[in-house]
Amino acid sequence: MRSLPLTLGARLLPVAVLAAAGVAMTTTPDSEARPKPSAHSPRPSTSAPSAPSSGAPVDGSSGAPVDGQGDDTAAARYPKPPAKPCATLPAGTVKDLVPGAPAAGTVLTTSDATRRSGCSWHALSGFDYRWLDITYDVSAAAATRARSEQGDGPSTSVPGLGDQGSVSLNVTTDDKQRIREAVVVARRANAVVTVTYNGGDFETQEAAGTDEIRQGALTAAKKALSALDG
Repeated sequence: MRSLPLTLGARLLPVAVLAAAGVAMTTTPDSEARPKPSAHSPRPSTSAPSAPSSGAPVDGSSGAPVDGQGDDTAAARYPKPPAKPCATLPAGTVKDLVPGAPAAGTVLTTSDATRRSGCSWHALSGFDYRWLDITYDVSAAAATRARSEQGDGPSTSVPGLGDQGSVSLNVTTDDKQRIREAVVVARRANAVVTVTYNGGDFETQEAAGTDEIRQGALTAAKKALSALDG
C-alpha cells in the first residue's frame, strides 16, 4: 500500500490534527456566506464572487426583476437562517457523505447570525478524504447572489432544486493529489443555501468520482433546503 504524499501526510496525520483544521465564514457585512479553508486544510479553495452592485436586481437582457425579487411575501418568508445549522443534515446523511466525521459537525462563525449560518464536516477514512459544508444566507441580496455564486467550474441548472438551483464541478491538483469538488447553490424565496462537497483518495492520488461528488452535494442541498421549513 502506498504511503501518503509527504506534504499531505504532514497535514493529515494524525486524524486529530485534520479534525482541528479550522474554517471561518467570511464576516464582512456584504461578503458571501462562503466558508474559507484554513491554511492547514487540504480542501481546494473556491473563489468568492464579487459583491453585487447596488440598486434593484434586474435581468440583464430584459430589465425584468430577478425571480423572487419584488415579491414581499417571498422576501419575508425566512426572517433568519437556521440557528442550529449542524442539525439540518440527518446523521445518516453525514455518515454516508463524510465517513468518520462526527455528526455534530463544526459551526462556521459569522459576524451576523441573523443573516448567515453554516456547518462543516470533514474526515479522513483510511486514505479517503471528504469535506462537506453547508451555509445559509437570508440577506436582502441573497437572490441576486444566487445568480452568480458558483464554484470554479462551469455550472449547470438543476430543475426542482428550490426556486433556482445549479451545480458546478471542478478538479484541483495539490502536490500531485487531485481533489474533485462540487458546489451547489440553491435559492428558495429569500434564502440561499450553498453546499460544497469534495474529496480524493490519498493512496492513489486520484480525485473522488464525478457522480459520487455531484450526487452527494445535491443530496446535501435537498436536505438543507428541507430544513428551512422545519
